[in-house]
Amino acid sequence: MDSIPEMDSSISINSTNISNNSVVASSSSTSSRYENQKRRDWNTFGQYLKNHRPPLSLSRCSGAHVLEFLRYLDQFGKTKVHTPICPFYGHPNPPAPCPCPLRQAWGSLDALIGRLRAAFEENGGKPEANPFGARAVRLYLREVRDLQSKARGISYEKKKRKRPPPQQPQQQQQQQQQQISSLPPPPGAGAN
Repeated sequence: MDSIPEMDSSISINSTNISNNSVVASSSSTSSRYENQKRRDWNTFGQYLKNHRPPLSLSRCSGAHVLEFLRYLDQFGKTKVHTPICPFYGHPNPPAPCPCPLRQAWGSLDALIGRLRAAFEENGGKPEANPFGARAVRLYLREVRDLQSKARGISYEKKKRKRPPPQQPQQQQQQQQQQISSLPPPPGAGAN
């Protein structure tokens, strides 16, 4: 999976809850990999806002700024995305190199947005004002998924959960009877 580049971790953004204090509090030694990655992503996004020209506060950040951030991250991508004029367009394993650009993989961007969406709310943002959940961001991710799916010849179908096969009513009755008969008798039931 592509990783998001690290930036300077000292973050202080005006009128936001992104600060070293809120981040350090959540980074105990028992944090999960997910929590650690979420913290690093949040710091990276905060640094991006700080370096933005003009500097941008989180409260003024919109879905358009999130899209700008995602496009900025493409320069660090490691996934070859073939253009429609490339002879390897639609081939998952091209036999030779080509000049097509490297991009962030759709799955990486999708996971990143999920982590940033959660981090936004954990750091005091209101769910209805979450720029990571904006319609434009969802549409962009869908567009990237479709483009990469066609360009790389890979299907991004949702994984379907395996459900246990439906039981017949007679089997259910037999199981219930077995469960009941395996229970010990209630106290005083056999003493007359």
